[in-house]
Formats: sequence, structure tokens, C-alpha cells
Amino acid sequence: MDNSPPFTAFFSANMPFVARAALEQLRIWVRHNPWFQGKNTDTWFQVDSAILDRLQAEYGGEWAQLGMQMLTHQPFAFSDPRFAGSAWSQPLFGSLAALYLLNSRFLMRLLDELPIESGKMRQRLTFLVEQLIAAGAPSNYLNSNPEALERMVQTQGASLFSGMLHLASDMKEGKLRQCDSGAFTVGGNLATTPGQVVYQNPFFQLIQYAPQSESQYQRPLLVVPPAINKYYILDLQAESSFVRHALEQGHPVFLVSWRNADESIATATWDDYVEQGIIEAIRVTQAISGQQQLNLLGYCVGGTLLACGLGVLTARGQKPAASLTLLVTLLDFEDAGVLDVFVDEEIVRYRERTIGGEGGSFGLFRGEDMGNTFSLLRPNELWWNYGVEKYLKGQKPRSLDLLYWNNDHTHLPGPMYCWYLRHAYLQNDIRSGRLQVCGETLDLSSLDMPTYLVGTREDHIVPWRGAFASTRLLKGPTRFVLGASGHIAGIINPPAKKKRSYWTSDTLPIDPDAWLSSAEEHPGSWWGDWNSWLSQYAGESGPAVASLGSADYPPLEAAPGQYVLQRD
Repeated sequence: MDNSPPFTAFFSANMPFVARAALEQLRIWVRHNPWFQGKNTDTWFQVDSAILDRLQAEYGGEWAQLGMQMLTHQPFAFSDPRFAGSAWSQPLFGSLAALYLLNSRFLMRLLDELPIESGKMRQRLTFLVEQLIAAGAPSNYLNSNPEALERMVQTQGASLFSGMLHLASDMKEGKLRQCDSGAFTVGGNLATTPGQVVYQNPFFQLIQYAPQSESQYQRPLLVVPPAINKYYILDLQAESSFVRHALEQGHPVFLVSWRNADESIATATWDDYVEQGIIEAIRVTQAISGQQQLNLLGYCVGGTLLACGLGVLTARGQKPAASLTLLVTLLDFEDAGVLDVFVDEEIVRYRERTIGGEGGSFGLFRGEDMGNTFSLLRPNELWWNYGVEKYLKGQKPRSLDLLYWNNDHTHLPGPMYCWYLRHAYLQNDIRSGRLQVCGETLDLSSLDMPTYLVGTREDHIVPWRGAFASTRLLKGPTRFVLGASGHIAGIINPPAKKKRSYWTSDTLPIDPDAWLSSAEEHPGSWWGDWNSWLSQYAGESGPAVASLGSADYPPLEAAPGQYVLQRD
């Protein structure tokens, strides 16, 4: 239990920021915080007096301007979406928001001045303070949110009753749902691209999709989604389906639908997912298509698994990849982004003891835990705003397919998850050339197939520079493309919507920022650029297949299959 003293004074809209007091209370709070136990943190707070005086003087100037605005009854206007509504322009609530933003800004400036040598410790402290700042926003509380108060009056209290029902429902589910759960049905209005499940084992179902063009390329595309999410992010509604788009371009598409792990595979390891997942999917796709070489695509951790599988096969003398596409994938975890703040030896050891099989304690890593973690990486956009709308204002959550998918969590076997934490995020072993996977030494530098890498500029899960680092590991001809937006919206960006942009460059320097400085921005989706690239490795074009599966692998059930429908 966290017995640290309260740390709320600097988010109170009626208490001005005082640099020395803030520094002292921050020091006390850090000393009592479990994340920093055993660390020599006292040196972090030895800030030069001149710096504190300068911060205080600058704050005083801005506070005086704010006070003048209040005294002269000038209306407030905010670019921050939490306070953008007209109700926040009135003096009382506007001043609350303005002082909160001012205090928050100067607290973050104070953090920047702390002499913390460890980059990870600075990142961890910054993350925690950002969480506290986000939690302390006046918009999060009924008595300081004018929009929620107005709605309460307008509805004669019905909005509060509805909000309590939403809260009770979410508490029962164990998660803050960001979407109306009744708006979508997998197989009804999501994951509707026609296909058949042509193989399954305890780890995955393999879906072969029906052609969506009169002719097809000879060489199939095998898609590996992340095992920690359900595959239909790549097959949402028809107009935004990456799978359907690839089919319309003439590519035969096979896709791995990972099982939502339950107790029957709670002891499964990373090696099991590579051997019985990746390598088995490649083998069956080869058998059904009659093609020994495939175009392979991995998304996020699906790409990490896929690269490991190819490394194992290369060590065994097999090279099944005509090309490789990795979407927002980390192979080198040196720049692992904000998720790195959650990983250290103590945390990994705890997971290994409780669910990882150490001492015989096997279990599942719950999808709700990962979903909540991802939401807290962007607390104002993915957490508190939904609480305000649902609980304070009593409004029904939006009906958005991407948010529905985001709340459709999956679980992972404890040993597999713990291996990933230790050997990827904690020790960065996957790039080392010495790691043992499936009885083979994993050497990613042995992968020499043509590769298409995609990072996204605002990705908070896989920083684009981390995705770019794969260009230094893989030895084949490589094309790196940078998409706008984030981890999901930057990938699921169909050309027909004519949204966002992407960057390309014909040069591939070692430094990612040097690459960006030479890159050219293009309007719209990167999908067209990928289509042009992939067509080079797709083989001859001929009549589309008339039937799915084969004599050895007959269709088992229609897509989307039963695995994607499994929940708890």
C-alpha cells in the first residue's frame, strides 16, 4: 500500500505555486513512493537557489496577469479541450481552470530543473507527476465543472443518476469502457470480410479470406496481428479494413487470429507462441497455397513474434519470406517509450513469481490491466475525459468501432508475458544475437529479405525512432515510412478517407532524425506506397482461387471464427 503523503497542493486552483514549497513536498512524496525505494533521491532536489528564484519570479508575473484578467472581468478562452466549452469562459470557473493550468505548467518546469542523472528515473518521475496533474484537473470534479453542473440542473439530477449507473456497470466489468458495448458485433458489423478458418490449434486459428478481385497474385500475404489484442483492428468496418484493402489489390490473404488465452494454455511460453504460432502458421499457409515463399506482415508485438520466428527458421536453414512488413514494431527495445517506466527488475520478478511459473505459480496476464495501462499513457485523452462524460455528465459513450475494439481485451499466458517483459523491455536481448529461442540462437542480422518498416510520428507505445532502429538490425534492402498520428490511427488510415499524411525518403542514414530531415511529406495514407512496394514481391497474377482451404486443410468454420469471440 502506498503510504506517501498527499501531493495535491500544486493542483489546487486556489493555491499559487511556490517553487521552494513545491520542491520540498515533491522530495517528501518521492521518498515515500514505492517506485523509488532504495534509490538515492535526495540529490535530485539540490536545485540552485537562483533557478528557484527565477521560476518564482516568472510565475509571479504570469499570476499577476491572470489576477488582472479576473479583476477586469475579461472572459477566459482555452485551447485545452477540457476547458474549451463556453461554460468555462465565466470568471469563477475560468479562473479555476487558468490557475490550474498555470500551476501545472510551472510544476513541470520545476521537474525539468531537477538534476536527475538516470534517464529512466526522470521518465518515471515525470510520468507519475503527469498522472497527478491530470487527476487534479477541475474538470474532473462535479463542484468545479460548470458543464456537469449545468447538465445536472437541466436534467433535474437525472444526469447524476445515469452517471452512477455507468460507474456501477464499469466497476462490474473491471474497466472504464470507452464505447457503447451494444453498438457493434464481431462478425455482424465488424470483422465481416468473407473467409474461412482453415486451421486451428490451441494458440490460433488461421483465416483464409475469399478473393475480392477477379485476379490474384501468386504469392499469399500472411498477416500476424499482436497477440495482446484481437485481430479485427485490421478488419474493422468494410471502409476501413486493411485486410479487405489488401484483397482488393489482388493479394491472397491469410491471417492469424490468436486465441484469447485461458487456463488451458496458462503455462505457454514465448517459444510456444513462436513454434506453434508463427512457424506453424507459415507452414500451413505454404501447404494450402503451394507457395514456399510468402509475403509476411506483423503488427506491433505480432511483428516481434514474427521476426523471432523468421530468425529461428533461418537458423534451421529455411527462408520462407519473400518480403517482410513490420508495422509499429520494436526489435531493438532501447527506445521503448513511456511503457518502459513500468518495467524494472523488481516488477518483472514479481510477475515471474505470481504468474510466470516461478515456483509453479502459473497464471494469466489480464487484458484489462494492459488496457488500463495504455489508457493512462494518455490520461487526459483516454481516461479522465471518458470519466467526465460518463460519470459526471451521465452521457452515453460514443459508438466508435476503434474504441469498441480497444475495450475488447485479451489475456496472455503468464510465462509468455514474463519472457517478453524480461528479454525485450528489461534486458533488450532480442537484438543481441545470443538469445536462445526454440532451441536456436536468434540472430536478427541473418534476416536479409526485403523489408518495409512503418512507424507513426505520435506513437506513445512504439516510438517511431524505436521502430526505425530495426533498420540497423535487418540486413536486407529496407524501406522506412513514417505515418502521421499514433499507434492505431496512423496504421488504420484507408486511402479513401484522404486523411493525415506520411513521410518517405530514398536514403536510409543511421540517425532517424537525419532521415526525417531528408524525408518528403505526402498527403493521405501510406497504404498506396506499401501496395507499390509489395507488388514487386507478389509474383505473377492469375485467376483468383475458386475455393478456400485444401484437401488436407478443409474449412472448419466461417470467418471471423470462434477464437476472436472468446472473452472471459
